[in-house]
Amino acid sequence: MASSFNFVIGSAKFIFAPIERCLNCKRNFDENMKVLQKLLKELNTVKEVIELRLSAEIHGGTMQTEEVKNWLDDVQRIKTEIEIIERKAKEKKFLSRVFLGKMVEEKVVELKAFLRKGKAFLGMVKSFKYIIVGGGVAAGYAAREFDRQGLKPGQLAIISKEAVAPYERPTLSKGYLNPNPKAAARLPEFHVCVGSGGDRLLPDWYKEKGIQLILGTEIVKVNLALKTLVSAAGEIFKFQTLIIATGSTVIRLTDFQVEGADAKNIFYLRELEDADKLVESIKMKKYGKAVIIGGGYIGLEVAAAMSINDFDVTMVYPDPWCMPRLFTPTMAAFYESYYENKGIKIIKGTVSVGFNANANGEVKGVKLKDGRVLEADIVVVGVGARPLTALFKGQLEEDKGGIKTDGFFKTSMPGVYAVGDVATFPIKLYNEMRRVEHVDHARKSAEHAVKAIKANETETTIHYHRSQNLGLTGSKMERLLELSLKVGHLKKTRLLQKFQDSILQLRT
Repeated sequence: MASSFNFVIGSAKFIFAPIERCLNCKRNFDENMKVLQKLLKELNTVKEVIELRLSAEIHGGTMQTEEVKNWLDDVQRIKTEIEIIERKAKEKKFLSRVFLGKMVEEKVVELKAFLRKGKAFLGMVKSFKYIIVGGGVAAGYAAREFDRQGLKPGQLAIISKEAVAPYERPTLSKGYLNPNPKAAARLPEFHVCVGSGGDRLLPDWYKEKGIQLILGTEIVKVNLALKTLVSAAGEIFKFQTLIIATGSTVIRLTDFQVEGADAKNIFYLRELEDADKLVESIKMKKYGKAVIIGGGYIGLEVAAAMSINDFDVTMVYPDPWCMPRLFTPTMAAFYESYYENKGIKIIKGTVSVGFNANANGEVKGVKLKDGRVLEADIVVVGVGARPLTALFKGQLEEDKGGIKTDGFFKTSMPGVYAVGDVATFPIKLYNEMRRVEHVDHARKSAEHAVKAIKANETETTIHYHRSQNLGLTGSKMERLLELSLKVGHLKKTRLLQKFQDSILQLRT
């Protein structure tokens, strides 16, 4: 009896064993498919970052290009094979899934190996909670605000193409050009945040706060969806939150193929390196002739500086008066008269159409559209600037030449903010979107973007002052904007007095 029972049990096990194995294979298949999907998603991310880095390596990158390309081909092959498995699995045939189980197990092992190899290609990826791209005024003020709001060491990095820590850029066209070596402004005395009356943030300050300054590093590729930045050297940076503070670049006459615009001693003033080159040329061409092209901030300030450096100065601009976006005719007449009384010649209503150069390639003359030719040993061009937004084209919404933001300087991409010159933001005072190129805006927008970031993290509400959407306190910016709209009844205000003191400080 017992032997008969054991025989029945043994027979049942023998009969049902294959079915049990099939059921186990089916369960394993479902579990492995989940693992496979997770690995494939990770592999796709690594693949996209590798492709991004390959396209960015414009200076002879460090990746083994042939091996990487073979890896990318293999990735595409395995993705195709997985698609076939998924298609068959969707047929929902029991035996189909059973027989696919072994294949899925093999693909899981293969994918893990591919991931290890891909990550090895990438090398060390530097990851930060916050990254600021751009190392100008806005970056420095944002860093200070992060520190005020609470920042752990290692959370923040500033990536800058310039080789020095953030500094107050307006100084370059003012005190930096002072001919008195003892009085001339030089770093470290004008690092941010002295421009607003705060303490200087020297390079050691960032180190003490655990903020990484990544200087002399140009970002050439950006994938905001992957939260990835790639430098010209092929370095990869990952972020959780990004602040775009790339500022502007000067408009160059070479951009318009102006004849002879590439001659030596034609200068533009934007970065410390530009100012150093101009200072050196001023020393070499002492008592020479200088032509300033442009009647804006740069034009007026550099004209004053060149005059006290004992140059014969001529200003040329196409507008009927200087700073037409800010000054009324009456305001402009005051400054033009002051400059002319100091010996600075002003030519309005015409533009430069070409330059003459000597045998050494140095500029010697400026050709005007009205036919005149002005002698020149040095030419400084200040005809405007363009916001540096090219890296983000097609990834963020734009408006009026800048990156569109809301009142908190948040862009159309979650976790990405834009401040300073590049931001086009809503101004409640005028009920419209505006882009503002002004140092005060760079400071304030950076500070309030950081406040918004930190408030969003703690789910609290930021209460702004009456310029709510702009995030600026007081009436200074409002006065500036009113002037930019040429409000005719405005006379000489304290803002204009400050501007006068600033622009003529070299003469005192």
